[in-house]
Amino acid sequence: MSRNPPPDRVADTHPHLDAVRQDVPGTPKSGSTAATVRRIRRRRAVRAGVVIGVLAAVVLVAFTATLVVGERLYSIPDVVAVVTGRDVPGASFTVGRLRLPRAVLGAVTGFCFGLAGVAIQTMLRNPLASPDVIGISSGASAAAAFAIITLGLSGAAVSAFAIVAALGVALVVYLLAYRDGVAGTRLILIGIGVAAMLESVTAYVLSRAAQWDLQEATRWLTGSLNGADWEAVLPTVVALAVLGPVLLGQGRGLAALRLGDDAASAQGVRVERTRVLVIVAAVGLVAFATAASGPIAFVAFLSGPIAARLVGAGTSPLLPAGLVGAALVLVADLVGQNALGVRYPVGVVTGVLGSPYLVWLIIRTNRRGTSL
Repeated sequence: MSRNPPPDRVADTHPHLDAVRQDVPGTPKSGSTAATVRRIRRRRAVRAGVVIGVLAAVVLVAFTATLVVGERLYSIPDVVAVVTGRDVPGASFTVGRLRLPRAVLGAVTGFCFGLAGVAIQTMLRNPLASPDVIGISSGASAAAAFAIITLGLSGAAVSAFAIVAALGVALVVYLLAYRDGVAGTRLILIGIGVAAMLESVTAYVLSRAAQWDLQEATRWLTGSLNGADWEAVLPTVVALAVLGPVLLGQGRGLAALRLGDDAASAQGVRVERTRVLVIVAAVGLVAFATAASGPIAFVAFLSGPIAARLVGAGTSPLLPAGLVGAALVLVADLVGQNALGVRYPVGVVTGVLGSPYLVWLIIRTNRRGTSL
C-alpha cells in the first residue's frame, strides 16, 4: 500500500524539484548563503586588520615625530638611544624628560578619549552622545576651575577633583535620564542642559579669579600637554590598562545594543549590565584623561565616526577609534607646537578641527537619522 509523502517532505523525495528550484531566479543555491556569509566576514576581518595596522603606523610615526621635532631636531638613532636608557648629551634631558612624557601622555589620553567616546556613541546609537556634549568634560572642567581658583589647589589634588566630578556628573545625568531604561535622545538632552549649567559655573569662577590663577585655570581648561610629566602619565596609563579591556570586552554587547534593547535581549545580552559597565568604564577613562591633560576638545566626538567609516559596517570600531584618538592628539599637538609660527595648546587645534564637523553632523543627523 503506497503512502504519499507529507507536503513538507516533497522536496526530499522528488528527484527533479531541487534542480527546478535552483533554476528559479533569486533562489539561493544550496550552501551559497553560508559561503557568502563566510566571504563577507573574511573581507571585513581583512579590512579591519588593515585599518588597525595603518592607524597603528600613523600613531607610531606621530609619536616618533613628537620626539624628533622641536626647537632642536634630534636624529632617530639619538631618540632610540634615549628611549632605551642610554645617555646622549643634550638629548637625554630634552627627549627623555620633556618630549617623551608629552608624547606618551598625548597617545594615552587620545586613546582614552577615542575609546570612551565611541563606546558611549555606540551604546546610545547617536554620534552626538559624546563626553564633550553630554556634560562629563564640563563637570571635570568646572571642578578643576573651582579647585584651582577657589581652593588654591594644584597638581594631583586638581586631578582628583576633576575625576570625582566627572564620575558624579555622569551618575546624575544617567539617573535623570533613566525611566524604564535609558533613551539616547533623553540622555543627550539632559546632558546638554547639565553641561550648560556647569559651563556657567566655570565662567563665574573664572570671573572671580586672580590673574595668576586665571592663567593656570585657562591653560588647564583649554586642553594642553604642556608641562607633561610622569606623575601625570602614570595614573592615566593605569586607568587605560584596567578600564580599556573592560570596554573592548563589551564589543559584542555594544554591537547588539545598536539594534535596540529588545533585539539585544533576544541575542542573550544583559542590557542594563552591559550599559552600566560601558558607562562606568567610559566615564572613568574620560575622567582620568581629562585630569591629566584637560578637556581636549572634540577628540572623543570625532574618533568614533572616523573609525566607523574606516572599518565599515558590521565591524567593531572600538580599537580603531582609540587609535584615531591617539593619532588626532599627537598630530594636533605637533601642528600646534611647530607648524603655525605661534605655539597653541593641543585643545585649540582639535577645537578648530571639530567645530565644523559638529555643525555638519547636526545637519546630517537632522536629515538622515542618528546612526553612527
